[in-house]
Amino acid sequence: MFSRKQKYFFFKLFSLFSIVRGYNILIIIIAQYLTSIYILAPQLSIKEILFDFNLFMIVLASATAIASGYIINNFYDSEKDLINRPNKSILDRLVGRRTKLNFYFILNFLSLVSALFVSYKAALFFFLFIFGIWFYSHKLKKYPFIGNLVAATLAVIPLFAVFIYYKNFDLVIFVHATFLFIIISMRELVKDLENLKGDLLQKYHTIPVIYGSLVSKKILTFLSILALLPTYLLIVKFDIGAMDFYFLGSIIALLIFVILLWKSNKKLHYLVLHNILKFIVVIGVFCIFLINANRISF
Repeated sequence: MFSRKQKYFFFKLFSLFSIVRGYNILIIIIAQYLTSIYILAPQLSIKEILFDFNLFMIVLASATAIASGYIINNFYDSEKDLINRPNKSILDRLVGRRTKLNFYFILNFLSLVSALFVSYKAALFFFLFIFGIWFYSHKLKKYPFIGNLVAATLAVIPLFAVFIYYKNFDLVIFVHATFLFIIISMRELVKDLENLKGDLLQKYHTIPVIYGSLVSKKILTFLSILALLPTYLLIVKFDIGAMDFYFLGSIIALLIFVILLWKSNKKLHYLVLHNILKFIVVIGVFCIFLINANRISF
């Protein structure tokens, strides 16, 4: 049996994992490698990509920068989260504010050092990424529209780091990125609806707080329709192999999303909508291999 001190240590470790959203970071790492293998560098063998030291350093720089971003976001949102997510907040508070800040600076340092192994330009890229996350968490997230757009942009930047590394700027990549950007923008707005009570009490000027739920639903419906454009292009205009089935499934998921959206009026309803969009993103990551399912050469 573990002693009380050992149990407390494990609870704090679990709390830290919860704060940095370790599961989200794992998904991003998988997305970076699958994108490299199946989209950005199909001319290279899988072994060359997996054992590419520079790519590993970019992935490490991304993971540590994102982890630090979750920490600083949690630091600034602690009071709001106490209202919106009381159970999670109790767990997160096992890690003190000073400890959070120490980990924040350590992770940022590791991110920049990892990027320096690649190049000074890579280090500058991640410095700007880290600054952007801090500025968003400190200021921009409290404002309507710009907060949502910046959040969605920051979410796709780790993938752009890999695009830049391979210098692959094919149109199909930007169409994929546009679809992802729209879905993440929708998820950010749904999160604002989900967190309306805390945002209102903490004086966050989000779209639901300023313009109301009805306007937010209209924007989400428009974005759902807008997402059909890159979906159509990817299915009809580009050769993406069996990943066509994923995008056809996404159309069905978005249709269900819109139907449920207009019936939603409680936090639980918005949580379901949030999970639908998250499901689209996560499944999309694991479906990347469908672009060329026969690519097994190491």
